[in-house]
Amino acid sequence: MKRRDFLAHTATGVALAAGVGRLADAATETGIKKAVVYSMLPNSMTPADRFKLARDCGFDGVEMSPMAEGESETLRGAAEKAGIRLHSVIYGGWSPPLTHPDPAQRDISVKNAEAALRSAKAFGADGILLVPGLVNANTPYRSAYKWAQEGVHKLIPTAEKLKMQINLEEVWNNFLLSPMEFSDFVDSFKSPWVNAYFDVGNVVPFAWPEDWVRTLGKRIKKVHLKDFKGGPGLFQAVGKGSFVNLRDGSINWPEVRKAFGEIGYNGWVTCELGGGDETYLKDVAARVDLILAGK
Repeated sequence: MKRRDFLAHTATGVALAAGVGRLADAATETGIKKAVVYSMLPNSMTPADRFKLARDCGFDGVEMSPMAEGESETLRGAAEKAGIRLHSVIYGGWSPPLTHPDPAQRDISVKNAEAALRSAKAFGADGILLVPGLVNANTPYRSAYKWAQEGVHKLIPTAEKLKMQINLEEVWNNFLLSPMEFSDFVDSFKSPWVNAYFDVGNVVPFAWPEDWVRTLGKRIKKVHLKDFKGGPGLFQAVGKGSFVNLRDGSINWPEVRKAFGEIGYNGWVTCELGGGDETYLKDVAARVDLILAGK
């Protein structure tokens, strides 16, 4: 490479880095903070080094999985030392679900979710992600709705005591399939401790994320970022479509960002993608900055 070309190439790189930095600053000014799930960070590293890597790559927080309270407190200390907030716990709630046909299994599901709430408290997080249930050949829709409501109601006293949010997520579980139904389900608890955890990528096979954002509105307390290639109906109709990196799929990100602005969303956006090294994670962070800038 000639010196003249090298200088031009370097100048372009510096300008790009500065531009991404300005986008990151703009996102911070809105109050929106970027996070990754813990599994995206290289598991060959120590927890302290994983948290430091997340911070160095431009993330403000990490979302954890439930752990024993003692281990949660230890990891919280390592995260705080690295300048990272452990803001949420992905509990899920599949094994067993709140909608299991067996009442004994439903009781176990409630106890597991209570343990996840205590783990979140020990992490210094402010809530858990909970899948409220699922519908399948053994679980009719009406039964799932009833059992899910009963299960979440049982969790509210623990959530209130610990000051932890129960954030319900939509996922491929054949349940709460429209944003209106999801909104009504959240509202049915009449509790400030029950809200929505919106995953932008999960609804793409059957809906438009911006529609869900505008309908759920202020109920959304947390957001997962991932992308899906394939438009509404494609996945169900022909079995095609796949999750891809951010901004590589079918999501109209500028419209999604506009929708979040309309509802005044000002919380965490957490990347839920495959893991990778520092170069990969910095690229993911830059993609999030572009999304937050409406690009």
